[in-house]
Amino acid sequence: MAAIPNAPQPAGKPAHAFGDGIDKSHRKVILASSLGTVFEWYDFFLYGALAAIIAKHFFTALDPTSGFIFALLAFAAGFAVRPFGALVFGRLGDLVGRKFTFLITIVLMGVSTFLVGILPGYGSIGVAAPIILIVLRMLQGLALGGEYGGAATYVAEHAPQGERGLYTSFIQTTATIGLFLSLAVILGCRLLLGNEAFDAWGWRLPFILSVVLLAISVYIRTQLHESPVFQQMKDENKTSKAPISESFGNWKNGKIVLLALIGATAGQAVVWYAGQFYALFFLQQTIKVDPTTANLLIAGALAIGTPFFIFFGWLSDKIGRKSIIMGGCLLAALTFIPIFKGLTHYANPALDAAIATSPVVVSADPDNCNVMFDPVGKTVFTNSCDVAKGALTKAGVPYSNAEMPTGAIAEVRVGDVVLPAFDGAGLPAAEFKARSEAYAASLKTALVAAGYPAAADPAAVNEPMVLLLLTILVLYVTMVYGPIAAWLVEMFPTRIRYTSMSLPYHIGNGWFGGFLPTTAFALVAFTGNIYSGLWYPIAIAALSLVIGTLFLRETKDVPIDE
Repeated sequence: MAAIPNAPQPAGKPAHAFGDGIDKSHRKVILASSLGTVFEWYDFFLYGALAAIIAKHFFTALDPTSGFIFALLAFAAGFAVRPFGALVFGRLGDLVGRKFTFLITIVLMGVSTFLVGILPGYGSIGVAAPIILIVLRMLQGLALGGEYGGAATYVAEHAPQGERGLYTSFIQTTATIGLFLSLAVILGCRLLLGNEAFDAWGWRLPFILSVVLLAISVYIRTQLHESPVFQQMKDENKTSKAPISESFGNWKNGKIVLLALIGATAGQAVVWYAGQFYALFFLQQTIKVDPTTANLLIAGALAIGTPFFIFFGWLSDKIGRKSIIMGGCLLAALTFIPIFKGLTHYANPALDAAIATSPVVVSADPDNCNVMFDPVGKTVFTNSCDVAKGALTKAGVPYSNAEMPTGAIAEVRVGDVVLPAFDGAGLPAAEFKARSEAYAASLKTALVAAGYPAAADPAAVNEPMVLLLLTILVLYVTMVYGPIAAWLVEMFPTRIRYTSMSLPYHIGNGWFGGFLPTTAFALVAFTGNIYSGLWYPIAIAALSLVIGTLFLRETKDVPIDE
């Protein structure tokens, strides 16, 4: 190809030292791409941060556990369609151009988010409410599926040789900044309105206010010019005519896509979502820290950790992308469980002490226990095991399991107190309800006597230690996420780069990462162990560590203007 204005510089040009300035034209490219992406992530994360409240407004026909799992599934629906967005908009970006695709994705995201804010709840329009909500979530995911690959590709194709890690790391900060912004707006609305009004209707305001950000972001995107690398290729009529078949229809490129998914983005995704989203869910839902306190602590950890996205992006230009990302996966796999146990110890010490001194054990015939997930809210679980576990789940108390002989009536042991459950099969509905409520009341009495708190005591939360642990989780996130855009961009040629890098990124983040909260929470509900959900991200991070180390190459010195 001929020389390209603003294209990557020759390898001999010295790269920036960390903290050096970036020239004005490149700052504009980074700022314009990043601000639009911040807005799209802000929109997307609002739902995740408000999942518990949304469950109460749109899934009220379900029991609390099923309702929350279903709300998380609605959240995950946006992630499920992200790979399809990657295909649709990745193809468009490789055929028509990066800038045009940017405008489409941001408008689709913004309008969908605004509509969530004005959508009537289940009490007003019945089952149509959750259906429309899920459709809007899927439109958001479709748009985001086309956004990230375009932003990363666009910035990388402007970056000088030897500095792509630094330049694209600013794109990597946008997800965390978007999450931080969403939490800040939520906290502001909570403090302004109070928790009761916010839970009733104020939760809609962050969605509605996003229309202002949409207008600003669309204006910013209209100021962009096409990527010089892509424009030169287009002028020379060398663009791909069939990006999807070129990307995935031949084994040479398809193999790289598959390895990039399993060996890089899957591990990056679970570390990312465990360190930010699942940590928030864990604080609020599992160990019952006050939502405002939990949001402030997460926001504080993000504020401390965000500059490290840029640091690790810059460092990857010096020592390589692979070693940093694999190191993050290794640290996460080794330390997730002790860190989350530390969160319990320092955020809800009464719960931690009760678990240690008066552990709860459910003894039951395993064949008598069902998976108590009822997506339609119609099933009544009457087995004695289900009665016992259902009462503990509603009380939010962790437990372990012990096996009893076939046909035995389940019982709950709280420390030294044993509470036999009952078999409700064949009982009239009214009698079953009365006996269930009586059993729950007696269980509550035993739990209170054993020191199990209904919620974390705000005065007992060791905020500095919780903040430290959350910051460590965020640092793992910056290690795996800071260099990933540059690594993916450098794996694929210009003519099919948008399509090729987008699919593994969004399958990894959309499916492996996006389903993490749902999977982890369901594992906890099934086993009773509040830490069992962590085995999912640990297993995926370990898998990526092995595959990435063995089969993916280092790419930091690879030219990308071809």
